[in-house]
Amino acid sequence: MAQSMPLADITVLDLTIARAGPTAVRQLADWGANVVRVESPSGGFEAGADSSPDQLNLHRNKRSMVIDLKNPDGRRAFHRLVQSADVVVENMRSQVKYKLGFDFETLSSINPRIILGSISGFGQDGPYGERGGVDQIAQGMGGLMSVTGDANHGPVRAGVAISDVTAGLQLAIGILTALHERQRTGEGRWVHTSLLESMIGMLDFQAARWTIAGDNPLQAGNDHPTLGPMGMYGTAQGFINIAASGGRLWEAFCQELGVAQWLSDPRFATAAARRENKAELNDLIEKELLKDTGDSWVERFNAVGVPCGPVNTVAQTFSDPQVQHLGMATPVVHPTAGDISIIRNATNMEGVSSEIRMPSPLKGQHSKEVLLEFGFTEEEIEKLSSAGAIEVNPD
Repeated sequence: MAQSMPLADITVLDLTIARAGPTAVRQLADWGANVVRVESPSGGFEAGADSSPDQLNLHRNKRSMVIDLKNPDGRRAFHRLVQSADVVVENMRSQVKYKLGFDFETLSSINPRIILGSISGFGQDGPYGERGGVDQIAQGMGGLMSVTGDANHGPVRAGVAISDVTAGLQLAIGILTALHERQRTGEGRWVHTSLLESMIGMLDFQAARWTIAGDNPLQAGNDHPTLGPMGMYGTAQGFINIAASGGRLWEAFCQELGVAQWLSDPRFATAAARRENKAELNDLIEKELLKDTGDSWVERFNAVGVPCGPVNTVAQTFSDPQVQHLGMATPVVHPTAGDISIIRNATNMEGVSSEIRMPSPLKGQHSKEVLLEFGFTEEEIEKLSSAGAIEVNPD
């Protein structure tokens, strides 16, 4: 199966930790790349140590080996792997790569075609270049928390690790771009991003409001910051999101809600008027919506072409018939976790199966297997193991 996948000819050495880096590598692994997680020594192989939901989701379609890069023999062994690899990915503090010998200058001297992908907290250099970073710090420093939540309750973090995931996706795009360029030039690249850069990039039009118009965005709660009505509303049963910001949508919304008179009401007749009187309009809308259930309104509004949907819990999301049709929860058998379901890649490519080929590996599960594939002899592997440069998971 892997041989027929788009990235089957690409070998990736994965030095990543936490979430951002593994997210980038997961994109490559899901499309068939030969991904080898190069992990630091663990001090032992405890059953179930790799079986948290997070780890099971992040590391599917990868193999794992253990190399001690602080050990000179381990570092030399890693450099031998680099000779035959296409991509190395890391997301440690910016200076670590230089100390452990996987900076771009070192790697490209071993293999001029190598692509190094890096994620840091705040950039590879600059005033904060040596700081470590985590998602919530980047959310705060990157401006996201200042535009999230209600104005009455102070800044609010996004409910997902958005800077981690975004940085991972950005790096994956960069790596794929560098791989494409390498077909023409024959040379590798150092591709890097940071949690802070990815977070600012995710601000998108909110950031552009500031850089272009000098408009410093504020919190808008569950309403769209500039358009309306577009937001979350209560009903007789449950909450729903509605997008009826103007034109035909506004007209159809008013007709279905039974308030056609609003179309000529000077408070609401234009987009500018609705924006000016947003609070009053939202109160009136919710009074009407309380006359029926959320499920009913969702069906009614969608029937007349007005985008509308429920506000689901995670459990409700996975029981939704469209989500089940899309097959976002994919069954897989893990050696310690057993029968589980993990989240498939959200991108579809016609003619290529999105099934999970391998469950998340146990730490060091493939050390010997990988070294043999890269040309190490049994004797060399035994010597490396005895020197503490690698760990070989017992069968």
